[in-house]
Amino acid sequence: MIHAKTASLTATLKELSNDVTKEYDLVVLGGGPGGYVAAIHASQLGMEVAIVEAQSLGGTCLNRGCIPTKILLRAAELYRHASLASEYGIDLTVNKINYEKLINKKESAIKDLNNGIKSLLKSHNIDVYTGYGRILGPSIFSPLPGTISVEYEAGEENTMLVPKYVLIATGSKPRSFPNLPFDGDYIVSSDDLLNMDALPSSIIIVGGGVIGIEWASLLVDLGVDVTIIENEASILITEDGDIQKEMTRQLKKRGVQIYTNTSLDSDSITIKDEKVHLQMTNDDHPNHLQADKMLISIGRESNIADIGLQNTEIDYENGSIKVNDMYATAESHIYAIGDCIGGMQLAHVASEEGKIAVEDMAGKQPWPIKEEYIPANIYSYPEVGKIGLTEEEARQKYKKITVGSFPFKGLGKAHVFGEIDGFMKIITNDETKDILGVHIIGPQATELINEASLAKLLDATAWELSQTVHAHPSLGEIFKETALATERISTYE
Repeated sequence: MIHAKTASLTATLKELSNDVTKEYDLVVLGGGPGGYVAAIHASQLGMEVAIVEAQSLGGTCLNRGCIPTKILLRAAELYRHASLASEYGIDLTVNKINYEKLINKKESAIKDLNNGIKSLLKSHNIDVYTGYGRILGPSIFSPLPGTISVEYEAGEENTMLVPKYVLIATGSKPRSFPNLPFDGDYIVSSDDLLNMDALPSSIIIVGGGVIGIEWASLLVDLGVDVTIIENEASILITEDGDIQKEMTRQLKKRGVQIYTNTSLDSDSITIKDEKVHLQMTNDDHPNHLQADKMLISIGRESNIADIGLQNTEIDYENGSIKVNDMYATAESHIYAIGDCIGGMQLAHVASEEGKIAVEDMAGKQPWPIKEEYIPANIYSYPEVGKIGLTEEEARQKYKKITVGSFPFKGLGKAHVFGEIDGFMKIITNDETKDILGVHIIGPQATELINEASLAKLLDATAWELSQTVHAHPSLGEIFKETALATERISTYE
């Protein structure tokens, strides 16, 4: 059991009914991959833990993000592969997508995983409150802010949870244009697309970031006419420049229309004849576009409104909660992790942050996360995996760097797969030989990048990677070949 930072409860609290007041070592606001992983780890450390979740356990990742979108992307992949079967002498006729069955598959997977989370929490004796949690200020329950009032939809009396520590893991939601709210039918978010009953014939995607590109990729593979509008000079502006170019090339090759350096006047967007109409400016020339739907994919914003932060001394920055490297807020007994603190808005990052936060509560002195060790993926076709600095960032930060690359078309396994486009590149520091960044675009990139994560953790050099033996034929051979190219000792040079 951890030591309390709060004073003993008053006699008034002791007189209250145990049915509406519960004490815990830790209460977690939010049951997503950050919240439930943190709760389990806290239980393993001997804490008495509760989770408050207003919707379904698993958060955005399980219910409206990572898992459901990847199931749709898997369907797009199978559909694409079926169309290529004739190249392997297999005569298939694929002319229909049963979208209803696809949605049923998505819902079934979500249900199974949700039940798995419930079982995990139950096995760790974690109480789950299905309601909306708000942080109260100092009161009869506690001299410090942090008591959680759980409100229920059915209208029953609120439950008061009195914790020694609070962990805010409330995630994020799609950001809309200020004067153009989502309507769920024509102007839609990524959440809305997951609830479609049928595929649209056409869609305009505003924003060429990760979410926009994943949706563009899966929808074009399923036969939807896709247009992307991006106000920056390129799609995927935070990725390595070579990755941006290759993704643009491959999406255009498959029929996606991409407008970059393009401004959009949200006031010009209208709904007419069951279509979305808009005016955009590209190269100083206005253009009119129309489609069945418009996906607004311009980022996500923290879910921190109306959770009682005004009752605390917690600080904010750019709409997110400010924390230290152990994820403690300005209220030392209240921590925050995941999307609600900004940073790398990734499920696996939130999970690691949650573990660090509860270990800090327990006095374990954990090591802080190094962002350069965190892989990030794009699950489009082609897939993208990255870790560390882009080439552009590395050239700004270091005097001399070396960049080595190797194409997938040089691998026998890529030819076996019939997917030979793309490449891998490794960026190293000439002075220290440290690996600064690894970038992959091509088949199984989202799986392959994990080897780079291990290399970064072990502080491996490109030369050390070049000495590892990889099975042949395998896509993983690209690590050895790219490392050899980085060391300028490639078999193929």
